[in-house]
Amino acid sequence: MAANNRRMSGKKGAQVGSGGQRRRGLEGKGPTPPAEMRKGHKKNRIATAKAKQSARRPAPRGRGGKSTSELVVGRNPVVEALREGVPASTLYVQQFIDNDERVREALQLAAERGGINLMEAPRPELDRMTNGLNHQGLVLQVPPYEYAHPEDLANAAYDEGEDPLIVALDGVTDPRNLGAVVRSVAAFGGHGVVVPERRAAGMTAGAWKTSAGTAARTPVARATNLTRSLEAYKKAGIVVVGLAADGDVELGQLDALDGPVVIVVGSEGKGLSRLVGETCDFRVRIPMPGGAESLNAGVAAGVVLYEVARRRA
Repeated sequence: MAANNRRMSGKKGAQVGSGGQRRRGLEGKGPTPPAEMRKGHKKNRIATAKAKQSARRPAPRGRGGKSTSELVVGRNPVVEALREGVPASTLYVQQFIDNDERVREALQLAAERGGINLMEAPRPELDRMTNGLNHQGLVLQVPPYEYAHPEDLANAAYDEGEDPLIVALDGVTDPRNLGAVVRSVAAFGGHGVVVPERRAAGMTAGAWKTSAGTAARTPVARATNLTRSLEAYKKAGIVVVGLAADGDVELGQLDALDGPVVIVVGSEGKGLSRLVGETCDFRVRIPMPGGAESLNAGVAAGVVLYEVARRRA
């Protein structure tokens, strides 16, 4: 036995107690990163220079029909945004980042989508871009949203030979509610959503995610003055229906839903503002035998849109 032990101890290769280091050394390290992410590569140097220049450039200011660009910060939020198809222009990745599963998935999703620039940037640049937020080495830039004009929604419906079905939001500030309304409008054959320019939710990354991709085919218009936009719809022969807990007409009794209509949904807490409520042709209530005082904007819009779709069918 002693001789055998001596022969084994002198043998080259893995020995007892090696902990499988040689086996782990043979394991793959994942797909080869793109050229922009490989240190020393020409494309990496170009991307790094562009990232520094972009990080120093101030974000565009909203004007006209555009919103400002937005940054999605952190590994989980970035991956979720890419999974949901949120529009993105640039994915910033920190230099020498710990390459975990979320980083690899973000890079893969960005490469598969196409049209997304990959930029490697030093941590101080990302800290400055995000105002010191915990970005975890991943930052996704969402380009400004191109808003439609309120008149465009009605014109597009008439061009298709259909009666306009539009939802206007009054005082809804949660982007997730906006995204839910966009999703309901798309599901029930609506022609778009109108939001006020001020004190209202806009098409942020959160709204895009909640819309589950339907924002890509359902236009959102931004009104400088919501009351004037509703008055313009009325002059064009479109009935404006406001949802209110104390409405004069119950939803099932309103015949105006059969024709061209704009449904106005207020905030869950305050409901319709005074001027908007006075502009509406009808103030309608949704019957709630369960005793709930109100519904959030996404649910309320979905209930009315279903009723309209049912009648039109």
